[in-house]
Amino acid sequence: MKIALLGYGKMGKTIEKIAIERGHTIILKVDKDDTSYDVSEADVAIDFSIPKAAVDNITNCFNAGVPVISGTTGWLEDYERITALCNEKKGGFIYASNYSLGVNLFFELNKKLAKMMNPLEGYTIAMEEIHHTEKLDAPSGTAITLAEGIIENTTKTAWQLDNNGDYNTIPITAKRIDKVPGTHTVSYISEVDEIEIKHTAHNRNGFALGAVVAAEWLEGKTGVYGMKDVLGL
Repeated sequence: MKIALLGYGKMGKTIEKIAIERGHTIILKVDKDDTSYDVSEADVAIDFSIPKAAVDNITNCFNAGVPVISGTTGWLEDYERITALCNEKKGGFIYASNYSLGVNLFFELNKKLAKMMNPLEGYTIAMEEIHHTEKLDAPSGTAITLAEGIIENTTKTAWQLDNNGDYNTIPITAKRIDKVPGTHTVSYISEVDEIEIKHTAHNRNGFALGAVVAAEWLEGKTGVYGMKDVLGL
């Protein structure tokens, strides 16, 4: 495939390396300050840019007839508008808060555990996410996806960063520590025990591999999909 990279930071460079190893060609690299570029020759675009650039990047791709893999977080207030545009333009689109294949399995495990824990009394839920100091948004998109998975399967109604103790709200603690690719923990805590599930990324390679796998899967398709579709979950 001919791939356009929209966002050429650390993730973009890692995606480039893995894509080339898998036999693909990078035909365009758009850095964060680039606003004028032609994406039309690409078979697929992979967007790991910044929140303020993501919507314009994705829109440019749909207008050019190029399917998009988006891993940028922090822009989801425009998600419905973007998916409507995708359908209008008969484009192809996948958004995921995290493309790691392991994390997407973790998402499903999180939902299953939440459903099992919901009937039990005496447990409180807490979440923690840790990322590198360069991450711009908090909590992470991955943490939000985990919280939404819990809300779908329990009586919890919302999540909140540094929650003030509201029982119906899932508290999320966000920490920024140098050189941490990403760690997410979900805990169920009672007076007698604690159940914890945790995903720890050792490097960016898993995120990049998942994005390239998603791009391979999306080629030739139209519609809006997620990583569950890619993995057949």
